[in-house]
Amino acid sequence: MTDNALAYRRSHAFRTAVTDIGGHQRFTRAYRPQTNGKAERFNRTLAEEWAYAQPFTNSHERTAALPGFLHNYNHHRAHSALNGQPPITRLNNFAGH
Repeated sequence: MTDNALAYRRSHAFRTAVTDIGGHQRFTRAYRPQTNGKAERFNRTLAEEWAYAQPFTNSHERTAALPGFLHNYNHHRAHSALNGQPPITRLNNFAGH
């Protein structure tokens, strides 16, 4: 999820990168700072719990650690906004993995 900046809206490279990792482009609602706050909070979590949580020798090491962080974040990490449940539990087809 990104804000509505033209860099995200009109960038074919960004859209391709998101699609290549199996993602879907989602944008915050215009004039809705609460939604943008969610995106900003996720960016802060990424910085604190992944990008700078430990020293990496190089960017390749950091990139290699991202899938594991995202799996933990989405499948195992308790989220206070979800009553202590991970985001995966919000999916309609969640089978309890």
